[in-house]
Amino acid sequence: MAYGQTTARDSVDALFVRREVMIPMADGVKLFTVILTPKRAAGALPFIMSRTPYGTDGWGGTLGMLYGFQDLIRDGYIFVFQDIRGKNKSEGSFAMNRPPCVPPRSGCRDEASDTWDTIEWLLHNVPNNNGRVGQLGISYPGWTTNASQFNPHPALRALSPQATMGDTWRGDDFFHQGAFRQTYGLEYAWELEASKDGSSLPNLGRYDTYDWYLSFKTLGDLAKAVGANAWPTWRRFVEHPTYDSAWQGRSLPSLLRTPRIPTLTVGGFWDQEDLYGPQATYAAMEVHDSLSRSHIVLGPWYHGQWYLESGDSLGRVPFGSATGEYFRRNIQAPWFAYWLKDTGSGRFPEAVTFDAGAHEWRQFDSWPPRTATPSKLYLRAGGQLSFSAPGAAEGADHFVSDPAHPVPYRPRPVEWTYDPRGSRWHQWMIEDQRFVADRPDVLVWQTTPLDADLTVTGQIVAKLTVATTGGDADWIVKLIDVYPDSIADRPHLGGYQLMVAGDILRGRYRQSWEHPRAIPANTPTAVSVDLHSQAYTFRRGHRIMVQVQSTWFPLYDRNPQTWVPNIFLARASDYQAQTHRVFHDSAHLSYVELPTSRFQP
Repeated sequence: MAYGQTTARDSVDALFVRREVMIPMADGVKLFTVILTPKRAAGALPFIMSRTPYGTDGWGGTLGMLYGFQDLIRDGYIFVFQDIRGKNKSEGSFAMNRPPCVPPRSGCRDEASDTWDTIEWLLHNVPNNNGRVGQLGISYPGWTTNASQFNPHPALRALSPQATMGDTWRGDDFFHQGAFRQTYGLEYAWELEASKDGSSLPNLGRYDTYDWYLSFKTLGDLAKAVGANAWPTWRRFVEHPTYDSAWQGRSLPSLLRTPRIPTLTVGGFWDQEDLYGPQATYAAMEVHDSLSRSHIVLGPWYHGQWYLESGDSLGRVPFGSATGEYFRRNIQAPWFAYWLKDTGSGRFPEAVTFDAGAHEWRQFDSWPPRTATPSKLYLRAGGQLSFSAPGAAEGADHFVSDPAHPVPYRPRPVEWTYDPRGSRWHQWMIEDQRFVADRPDVLVWQTTPLDADLTVTGQIVAKLTVATTGGDADWIVKLIDVYPDSIADRPHLGGYQLMVAGDILRGRYRQSWEHPRAIPANTPTAVSVDLHSQAYTFRRGHRIMVQVQSTWFPLYDRNPQTWVPNIFLARASDYQAQTHRVFHDSAHLSYVELPTSRFQP
C-alpha cells in the first residue's frame, strides 16, 4: 500500500538531522537511504529501519511519520528509510516479491542480503549508535521485514512485519484460494512496474471501474488494452495461473521456519489487501518457535490503519476506544524498547486481539486458542441458519450466476483502488451487505435473534456441498453480523449487515492448488472455503447471517464457468451463465465451522 505524501519536511527536520546517502551493496548496486538522527539524542541510540518500494518520502518526510511513530520518536531512535533495489532513487532492477535465497548462497541477491549490507554500513558510518537494529514495515515493507529472517545480520534484534504480503497466490494481493484479484492484480502491477517511481497513472475514461472492467470480454482483452503483457508480474499471472514454483518460491509461510529474530507480527481483521499474510506467516513460525520469540497482534483494522489513525472506528462501525493508539503506545513501543534498549520486563503475551463485537482487547497463550470449542452453523431450508443439523428432506437452494451481470463487491461506483480523487477501497470489507442481499444470485441464511452472546475466536471455515451445470465455479461465503433493527444510541446502524469474515474459492482448486480439476456437472461436490481467523462477539439480540454467491466483481475476475485450462487465455464464448446449487440436507451438509469461547462478563 502506498501512503499519501505531504509537504512536512520542515516539521521532520526540526526534530532530526537528515542525511541522504547511497549505500553500496556487495554487488556494487547502491540503494538510496534516508537517515534521521534525533537532534537531542542522549547517548548511543539503536536504529529502526524500514525498506520500501514506495519512496522514502512516504515515511521520512511527512507528518504521517510524526503521528504514526510518535511513541517511538519519544523513546529515541535513529530512523532509517530505504528505497529497495530498482525503485525510486535506488539503483538496480526491481523484482516483485523477489524470491528469497534459501539457503543463502554466493551471488544470490535478495531482501535479506540487501538488509545485511545496509546494516553493516550503518553500524560503521552512523555515529552514536548502540549496535542494535530493529526493522518494521507495513504491506510490501512488511514483506521486506519478514524476508530479513532468511539471513539476519547479528545486529538485527527485533522485527515487526505488519500487514505483510505473505503469499500473493494463496490469500494476499493477487489471488485468493485460486481466484484472481483482477483490480488489485492489474492496478498494483501497473503502479509498481509500468514506471520506476509509480508515476504511470491510468486514464480509464470511466469513473466507475465496474463498467470499465466489464467492457472487456476477456482478461486477454483487458491486458491488451493497457499493455499489461509488458509487466513481469502480469506475465507471471498468465504463465503461472496455478500454485507452482513461481509462487511457492515467493511464499513466506512456505519458507519461514524457526524465528531467529524476535518477531511481532501485526494484522487487521478487515485488511482489504493482506488479511492472509500476517496470520499465515505467524502460524508458520509458531510451529518451530520453541524459544517463544514469535508473537502476534490482530486488531479491527483495514490495511495499515493502526499506523495513521486513532482506530476508534472503521467506516460506520465504532470500536469503543482508540485501538490504533493503544497498539502504538502499549504494544509496539514497549516491544522495540525492550529488544533494542533493554527497557521493560520483556513479558509479552503470545497473542493479543481486539474483539470488535465486545469492544475488548483479549490476550491468549496461543493463536488460534487451543481452548476454543468447535461448533457447526448449518445452512437449512427456508433460509434458516441453525446449530442443529438439517433433516433428510431439506434439499437445496439454487441461483443463476451470469458472468455478464456479476455481483459488485462493494457499492458502486467502484473507484480506482488508489484514486487520487478519493476511494472507499480501504473500507469495502465492512460495507453494509444489504446492498446485495436481495439479488437473485446471492443466497441468504440467518439465525433467529441470539438469546446470549456468542464469541468466535480462531479459524473459520465454510464447508459446502454444491453443484453446477457448468465445469467450474467460484464460491464466495460471507459470515455476517446482523444488527438489531433498533439501536437506541446508534440508530444509523439499525439492521446493519457487517461482514465479520468472508472469502472466495475458485472451484477448480477444491482438491489441489497445484493441479486444477473441472467440477463434474450436476454432481454434489464438497468445497471448503477458508474464511481465516477472527476474534468477534455476536451480541445478544443480533442475528448471524451467511451469504453465498459466485461473483465479487471487479475485485475478482469472472469465472467462465465452463472448463478452460487457463482462464487468462479464455475466449469470450467460454463465459456462460450457469445454475449453481447449495445443498443442505442430512446427506449433503453445508455449514460454517466456528470456534467459540466463553469469557467472564
